[in-house]
Amino acid sequence: MKPKVYIDGQSGTTGLQIWERLEARNDIELLRIDEKKRHDSAERKKLLNAADMAFLCLPDDGAREAVALVENPRTCIIDASTAHRTAEGWVYGYPELSKEQRAAIKNSKRIANPGCHATGLIASAAPLVRMGILPADYPLTCYSLTGYSGGGKKMIAEYEAEKRDARLDSERIYGLPQTHKHLPEMVSVCGLSRVPVFSPVVGDFYKGMATTIMLHRELLAKKLSGQELRDALVEYYAGQQFVSVAPYGGDEPVLFASAMAGTDRLKLEVTGNDQQITVTALFDNLGKGASGAAVQNMNLVLGFDEAAGLN
Repeated sequence: MKPKVYIDGQSGTTGLQIWERLEARNDIELLRIDEKKRHDSAERKKLLNAADMAFLCLPDDGAREAVALVENPRTCIIDASTAHRTAEGWVYGYPELSKEQRAAIKNSKRIANPGCHATGLIASAAPLVRMGILPADYPLTCYSLTGYSGGGKKMIAEYEAEKRDARLDSERIYGLPQTHKHLPEMVSVCGLSRVPVFSPVVGDFYKGMATTIMLHRELLAKKLSGQELRDALVEYYAGQQFVSVAPYGGDEPVLFASAMAGTDRLKLEVTGNDQQITVTALFDNLGKGASGAAVQNMNLVLGFDEAAGLN
């Protein structure tokens, strides 16, 4: 019998992207709510409990409400909201973190899908902390440039309006009070004891992401060169399908945030000089930063090929 899969919040950007990755597959049965009943709690409850796998593509409060509706112990939930990323009893859905993390995801019924900005920072910083290269109390700084699709339907409409605010022609820096909603998971998953200074930026392009951490060699616990640090990341991610590390210094002296747009993969670029090193995660904010990661986690739980339905 094919596993039943339901997307609660299937009309939002993330929900639609998950649907696109799943609709052509013949190894699952997709459940779909009647458009007129998508706000009907009783109908949602019925579908959530009928599903073997339920994706929550909802605001935080809506995700908490949906979890409360689930009574079937067999229903596995993958929550794409911020609501449960540091919550007790939930497994963080970044399988490349370790063999233990991948196993925990496979055996969990409650999986918190990572945030897009968080994915970029964690991909770089978490391995460096675990390898004893980056001290937990390092004064970490990070900037993260994303396409406007990460802001959902409202932001997409804002950027694509025929008559739009002229200021949108330039990059929009936000999260100025240093209280961005992805910071708690960054600190928790990386094992940091000092909260990073984090600067998220929205650019005038649909999708793609470049998340960069900046490091001083002299402040590292292991005084590695850029090449050595890159090689350590290669070893850490050896054998992974969705995370890779580019040659040191990159193929050209520039990086483009859209380089991995349209894929479900993430590539790390280590650049810099003998004293200052940058590590940039390039990925699609809708792919490895959201829907692609959710489907990857589903594949792990259901025992499918991890790359099924993904680019």
